[in-house]
Order: sequence, then structure tokens, then C-alpha cells
Amino acid sequence: VKDGAAVRMSKRAGTVVTLDDLVEQIGVDAARYSLVRSSVNSSIDIDLDLWTRQDSENPVYYVQYAHARTNQIIGNAAAFDYASVAPDFALLTDAREGELIRTLGEYPRVVATAAEMREPHRVVRYLEELAGAYHPFQSDKTLRVIPQGDDVVTPLNAARLELVKATRQVLANGLGLLGVNAPERM
Repeated sequence: VKDGAAVRMSKRAGTVVTLDDLVEQIGVDAARYSLVRSSVNSSIDIDLDLWTRQDSENPVYYVQYAHARTNQIIGNAAAFDYASVAPDFALLTDAREGELIRTLGEYPRVVATAAEMREPHRVVRYLEELAGAYHPFQSDKTLRVIPQGDDVVTPLNAARLELVKATRQVLANGLGLLGVNAPERM
């Protein structure tokens, strides 16, 4: 789909004719992601305008941005002394923390099922779900990972940092399975 109209992959019509042309128009990561996002039993409609956008409407951008945000938080945390504080995971009681933990816990099952059934779209949909659980957690200013001002690192801050690290690892692993880059910054 281009500008709201269907565009067929056709040599005669002079439109996108090869995967190379698709990659040239939307980029390699978006092309790979868009092609494995749907079940092999369904037809694929690729909205060229959507896949080139750099916002949360673009599924690959949304997932990659979640990964980049985890890297930013982990990088910012390096300025604080987390090493001397043991994380207390029992303090992770907020609903957004619980949702993120539950979603992270689904990763091994999703990957095993996707491999067993030869359905990579399951990994894609899972990554979107994980990004969907991470963004509200990260955006909530009451769920501080990094202390503010002169505050010291608490066991709760340390537990949240470990949650961010786990999210980064799972996003990177999932994107890696798909052959899609997990950018450190965007």
C-alpha cells in the first residue's frame, strides 16, 4: 500500500518488483520485520508509508525504540552506585512492573512455540507486546529507575534497573532471532 492505494508487486506495472526494491523503500529492518509479522497462511499488505514512519505507529520502530530507551536508562544509571545495593524484587508491586515481569516470563514459551510451529510471527507479536508493556513502565515518572537529585540508590531502584536490563536483553534476543537490528540509540 502506498499513499492509501494498493500497489502490486509487478514488473509490467513498473512498481516494486523485488525484495531489493522493498528494502530500498522501507529499509532492511522494516522489510524483514514486516514480512515475518504475518502468518504464512495470510496475505501480506505492507503499507510503505507506515513502515517508513518514525513513530509508535510503525511496529518495528516501536520495538526498536523500546530497546534504545532501555540502553539510555542503563547508560544513565552508570553514574550511580548500583553495585553496592542489592535489588529487592519483592518491592516491585506496581501493576506496570507486574505486567512487564509477566510479559518477560512468556519469552521462552513464545520462542519455543514459534520454533515448533515454524511461525516466526509469534516472536514479532510478542516483541510488540513486550514493547507495549515496557513503554508505560518507562514513561511513568513514579516508577523511578534512577534516583533524582541527591537521592541514593535504593533496593527498589536496583530492582527496577534489573527489570530494565532484562527487558533490553529479551528485546535484543527477539530482534536478533528475526535478523533485525536492536539499536542502542535512536
